Amino acid sequence: MQALELLTGDAQTFVEKVWARRVGRYDRDQRTLVDRLSLDDVDQLITGSALRTPQIRLARDGSVLPEASYTRKGATIAGKPLSGLIDVRRVLSLFGEGATIVLQGLHRYWPPLTELISALETELGHPCQANAYLTPPGSQGFAVHSDTHDVFVFQTHGSKLWEIHDLDDSGRRVPEQIRFTPGLVMYLPTGTPHAARAEDGVSLHVTIGINQLTWRGLLSDVITETLADLDDDHLPAGYLHDPDRLAGPLAERIGELARRLGRTDADRVARTQVRKFLTGRNPRLRGGLIDRLAADRLTADTELRRRPGSRCVLEPRGDRLGLLLGDRDLDVPGWLRPVIEELLAHDGAFRPADLDIDPESALVLCRRLLVEGLLEVTR
Repeated sequence: MQALELLTGDAQTFVEKVWARRVGRYDRDQRTLVDRLSLDDVDQLITGSALRTPQIRLARDGSVLPEASYTRKGATIAGKPLSGLIDVRRVLSLFGEGATIVLQGLHRYWPPLTELISALETELGHPCQANAYLTPPGSQGFAVHSDTHDVFVFQTHGSKLWEIHDLDDSGRRVPEQIRFTPGLVMYLPTGTPHAARAEDGVSLHVTIGINQLTWRGLLSDVITETLADLDDDHLPAGYLHDPDRLAGPLAERIGELARRLGRTDADRVARTQVRKFLTGRNPRLRGGLIDRLAADRLTADTELRRRPGSRCVLEPRGDRLGLLLGDRDLDVPGWLRPVIEELLAHDGAFRPADLDIDPESALVLCRRLLVEGLLEVTR
């Protein structure tokens, strides 16, 4: 799945002309987006899944409500107390009184959004998250505010009137009223002031937060790594009364730091950043139990496919090959590269027997990739 294509309709134009620059507005296929989180889905999550804080919070008229107003005490599992368990009746009652229900971190436990976030992270190279906002008719959860990260927003039920303060050609913030209905997607760069109010009916929208990685952050990592190799002697005694005792040695050390930074291998830093990102994501293992059980029964004719939302970036390492799988780094023999590239190129189902490799090696490779979560048995 191509997440940016789904959200914007033109990933290349978004990356080149919109990303981190300006507000973007896109009319998309409403069915595809509504299916990511419907009103019925939210009903099930609230009333049938034993949500706990901080998975859920409530807000009304710009203020977050205290957790004690919608959680209950006394709940246990196997005799051990549960904290933060919601009181469903209280939640529904507060919703009826005008409170917005916020479902937080849905990318961690709601599969349709987990898949979308996983694909979006891989395309952008930035960590992402998903929250949902269920607002009763005529209510407003939060006043005009701006976020410290970029967001995509899309409506899945009802409508909501948004006030967005976009930049005009002169760089001034100009408020604009936009009516959100299912199928409309908005991209708001960091710092864009906005607020939203439900209209005559219940409103449900999803906000995808993009916790952007920055040049300053990457350079800070480079400097920290370089500083680790410099001497860490005491500052000279008596510098409070004679600042020159500090200024001279400081200038020398700044010069040495600059020289070492100038010798930094940018290619190595870039590869390290890729490896760090692609081994630190949430695992994509839905169905992994069934697949692990199926691995022992794998045959040359078993139909397999790439697991939806899975990641795999190849990293050559001499006679070895690294497979960066999102939450881990798998090391395999380098001669397998053409076979793995062939495997990744399959759009649909394939069999181990289809791979250009001896049958036993094909089974061993597919069994390993099945266990690691890159592949799944077609169902």
